[in-house]
Amino acid sequence: MEDRFQIHLITDRRRARIGLEEAVLAALRGGVDWVQLREKGGPAAGLYETALRIAPEARRRGVGVLVNDRVDVALAAGADGVHLAARSLPPAVARSLISGGMLLGVSVHSLQEARRAVEGGADYVTFGHVYPTASKPGLPPRGVRELARIVESVEVPVLAVGGIDASNVREVLSTGASGIAVISAILAAADPEGAARRLRRAVDDLPHRPRRPMPEPRRGGGDADKAQPGERGARRRPAHRAAAARGEEDPG
Repeated sequence: MEDRFQIHLITDRRRARIGLEEAVLAALRGGVDWVQLREKGGPAAGLYETALRIAPEARRRGVGVLVNDRVDVALAAGADGVHLAARSLPPAVARSLISGGMLLGVSVHSLQEARRAVEGGADYVTFGHVYPTASKPGLPPRGVRELARIVESVEVPVLAVGGIDASNVREVLSTGASGIAVISAILAAADPEGAARRLRRAVDDLPHRPRRPMPEPRRGGGDADKAQPGERGARRRPAHRAAAARGEEDPG
């Protein structure tokens, strides 16, 4: 169902009420679509080992694995993509380093940043923070109206992040956003699997669909479809990116 809203779990050990990897595995059972491994300040080796431990169960369930910021770790671990922050490599540089099959996402905080990310080769952008959030204390939220403006103005899927949970997901996704990215809504819950399931139900029960669907991780497949450590991701690039690379118009 490539037209369904996507749920991305962003990891943060500081927010997890139980062990991080235990919480991630619970979220996989609960129905998230992607896991973005983001461990700021930690060693590359630790992030790499975490990716290797989580990837087998993620792929068994058809869930994609992204690595935040560290292009080297994403490549070494055979991740499905990399997600860049404001202080990461420029998107165009990261795009030149990863395989065409790997997904490239970029965090943005304005329409101008979103347009620059798309020009640099981003396959999707994550905009926020939409609501007040513990991850950004003291910073005013950017709101649903600005989210809607970005969704309407860029040619790639837009995810919303920041203070999103089952109680406000309808308002967020009414903008046509392609999905949500969450941290505390799942990791800070006493029952991460249950929290993920509630989000999944809330998202799937919405009557509308995303303006631009996120590409989904490839479901099923044999060993040949699974990236191994040291291999680059084998994901097919989204249609608009593949067309652009051939000098054609976006088919969708």
